Amino acid sequence: MALEPLDATADEGASPELDDMQRRLALGLLLTIPVFSLAMADLLPWFQGLHAALGSAFVPVQFLLATPVVLYCGWPFFVRAWQSIRLRSLNMFTLIAGGTGIAWLYSTVAAIAPGLFPAAFRVEGEIPIYFETAAVITVLVLVGQVFELKARRRTRAALQSLLGLAPPTARRIAPGGQEEDVPLDRVVQGDRLRVRPGGRVPVDGVVLEGSGPVDESMVTGESIPVLKGPGDAVIGGTLGGTGSFVMRAERVGDETLLARIVRLVAEAQRSRAPIQRLADRVASWFVPAVLFVALVTFLVWSIVGPAPRMTHALLAAIAVLIIACPCALGLATPMSIMVGTGRGAAAGVLIRDAESLERLEKFDTLVIDKTGTLTEGRPEVTSIILARGTRETDDELLRLAASLERMSEHPLAGAIVRRAISRGLDLVEPERFKAEPGRGVSGYIEGRHIALGTASFVSATAPDEDLAARAEILRQDGQTVLHAAIEGDPAGLIGVADPIKPSAYEAVRALRLGGVHIIMLTGDNVITARAVARQLKIDDIRAEVRPDEKAAQVRALRSGGAVVAMAGDGINDAPALAEADVGIAMGTGTDIAMEAAPITLVQGDLVGILRARRLSRAMMANIRQNLAFAFLYNVLCVPIAAGVLYPVFGLLLSPMLASAAMSFSSLTVIGNALRLRRLTL
Repeated sequence: MALEPLDATADEGASPELDDMQRRLALGLLLTIPVFSLAMADLLPWFQGLHAALGSAFVPVQFLLATPVVLYCGWPFFVRAWQSIRLRSLNMFTLIAGGTGIAWLYSTVAAIAPGLFPAAFRVEGEIPIYFETAAVITVLVLVGQVFELKARRRTRAALQSLLGLAPPTARRIAPGGQEEDVPLDRVVQGDRLRVRPGGRVPVDGVVLEGSGPVDESMVTGESIPVLKGPGDAVIGGTLGGTGSFVMRAERVGDETLLARIVRLVAEAQRSRAPIQRLADRVASWFVPAVLFVALVTFLVWSIVGPAPRMTHALLAAIAVLIIACPCALGLATPMSIMVGTGRGAAAGVLIRDAESLERLEKFDTLVIDKTGTLTEGRPEVTSIILARGTRETDDELLRLAASLERMSEHPLAGAIVRRAISRGLDLVEPERFKAEPGRGVSGYIEGRHIALGTASFVSATAPDEDLAARAEILRQDGQTVLHAAIEGDPAGLIGVADPIKPSAYEAVRALRLGGVHIIMLTGDNVITARAVARQLKIDDIRAEVRPDEKAAQVRALRSGGAVVAMAGDGINDAPALAEADVGIAMGTGTDIAMEAAPITLVQGDLVGILRARRLSRAMMANIRQNLAFAFLYNVLCVPIAAGVLYPVFGLLLSPMLASAAMSFSSLTVIGNALRLRRLTL
């Protein structure tokens, strides 16, 4: 396989290996279709007469069409087969090259020098050839190789998307006060940089002047922006809000947190050892066993067989090699995966590669991110509590608050406005609107002074102890509490929280009953994490965890013997998703998470994990059935091809019948794989 660069770059670059395989596949398909049609000329009614029309050119035409497919399109398989022999690590390529090579070589000799073959080789006076067998196997394997190479390319795209979060330039302030945009690679530690409204923070640093909200969801997973002021740390790649501030660069280049996340994802993807596919495990002893059987068959027939001994010996040996051609073994896994992944896609479960299937079937520990995975990922109004003695109703308090908050761009304000609109309340324009970052907003609505924010901000009178106690209860439930006051008097509380997805309750319960240990791993604060975990009955909670710490904790779990599945939706989850035995991304989350994880749940619904697990078990069972049949087929048919029935029944399997038996085994495997289309998820 082509070498991969150790250092990820924003430039996707070319993929010579993929381009080469696609060219070989295109040519292979172009030539294999007519080869197969010619081979079937006497069996298919619409091709009848073609054999007679071509006459003596019938076999040479097949040779000319099939030879480029086998020797050019399939050349990489012969190279890898030779390497597997040289390195003493026999695998699927050993079987593929052996099967296609023997079929093509035998057919070529039969086409060029048919006189070398005795009458026992002939069917109705002609020697059967197997050019179509060699060509079709080559094309099928090329299809699988193209799919694998495209998956590897998508993995590189994930890293490029991460790198794309860093802005290409930074606004640097010179000692004299002049400002200029400079390339990011020219920023050095100690530079003073300006972050304008809506701009991305260029590097890790500390705020010196100004303030403004910063969306750090890529790091913490928390959907609510954090207000940053002088002395606060900011992280490169995070997104600024409405405010503007000046920062000092502290960590630049490869030292930024974003660069470390990229490095973690790349290292985790490279360090994950590919699992030994079931077919390869069978092939490790199957190939030498078949070669040994073919050799023994030739020797036995050449010594004790009936006359002409050498002819019968050659016939039996070739039959063994033909019937052991790895068509069924090669189709066993990709057919099940092709049908099963199609069924999974219809149910909202996207599977990127076969390796994740085996791991998904076996996982016993599920690590779940909170925001966007267990919760909706968007704050909503969850509580409205009126102060004692107030004359307002729930709807009136909500209307006044939403009328005021419609002037604000804060996510909490958006949640209040959305709830008011959903209730059909009529909002009005506030007068003399004021906002104090980190404290609250105020203004006049229909002549009355309305304030919304912290308790100290809204109340001009003595604090309401009853509301304070109820506010603390809401906080313990994971809600962000806004105090409301009308004309300086406490009016009530509005609780805003990121609600738990309705499906999360059933999914967590079913997984726990299935023997899965569930761990909540989140960058959010401990109080909010405990509130969500308490509702979902999750006992293992690990809060305020940063992205690099998430990956380290997943690594520690795996080192302890656990088979870990990680479910998340954010950029901050990408290193842990790549580090886990199997990563599961929410389709409602970021592209980065979906690229880092081999499993994606399109609807972002945790019930999808249950579907994915059922699909994994069904697909792996189907693959094992196919492999078992392919193996059993060879156990039974190879001895028959070797001639064990000849002494008793006088039966000797010809290469033509061996080829037919091989085709039947492939059809059986395909039929079994197609059963997955009816799988209930």
